[in-house]
Amino acid sequence: MDRFFVTLQRLLPHHLISRVTGWAARRRFKPFKNLLIGAFLRLYRINMSEAAITDPFAYPSFNDFFTRLLAPGARPLAGDAATLVSPVDGAVSQSGAIAAGQLLQAKGHEYAVDELLAAPGARFTSGHFATIYLAPYDYHRVHMPLAGTLHSMRYVPGRLYSVGDATTRILPGLFALNERVIFEFRNEQVGAFTLVMVGALNVGSVTTVHAGDVMPLADRKLRSWDYSEPVAFDRGDELARFNLGSTVILLFEPGSIDPAESLAPGTRLRLGQQIARVVT
Repeated sequence: MDRFFVTLQRLLPHHLISRVTGWAARRRFKPFKNLLIGAFLRLYRINMSEAAITDPFAYPSFNDFFTRLLAPGARPLAGDAATLVSPVDGAVSQSGAIAAGQLLQAKGHEYAVDELLAAPGARFTSGHFATIYLAPYDYHRVHMPLAGTLHSMRYVPGRLYSVGDATTRILPGLFALNERVIFEFRNEQVGAFTLVMVGALNVGSVTTVHAGDVMPLADRKLRSWDYSEPVAFDRGDELARFNLGSTVILLFEPGSIDPAESLAPGTRLRLGQQIARVVT
């Protein structure tokens, strides 16, 4: 059945489906958006007490509900400035050492850092990575795992396969095939680190706090933004959000971090939870 699901996805018009879904999610016609929100609440248990607006039907659109802000204090940051925190609510899909430039996607499937970044990634060849999957019921804003300055951002066009367990287990190089936005940072203590937001089926777009919507682009061509004056972010600052959900991948240079037990595959994370310490 899983292989049939993946085969079916190869035939689907990914971007058309995602555009239609994104259009519907932004409709502000009250009966329609309330119908979508009500159906979602019946499918998933959502803790609205953590949200800044606790009434789910008070949001102007389904997308506003889906990307809802958390209430102040709902996700306190663990530790100090040398503590890396989870950038999202989600589940650790895979994590560990990057061996000879290869990341583990699932048992039996590896893919290259260079393919993921659509650029040379030599500095991460023997580094560390973590892949975190955001389920539909998770908080869908992405925050900074530690302080850093954004030096470049890159949009990489691609497919929009599902990033659920079935597709991840079966489709080789999934995260290097899908559309994605790549943020490249520097931090005084850990050096370079990268955060990748991977699109998926039904993900309408990625919206950043500093540049607005950056995925998808109308022409779907590779594009880079290089910041001559780097954009500074503090640990825990909001970076971007998925308009509908997907996966975040973190890359760190060799010897720069000491991962915590919370990065074990299968672990559920909450934004602000400790995932590593800076190696000093």
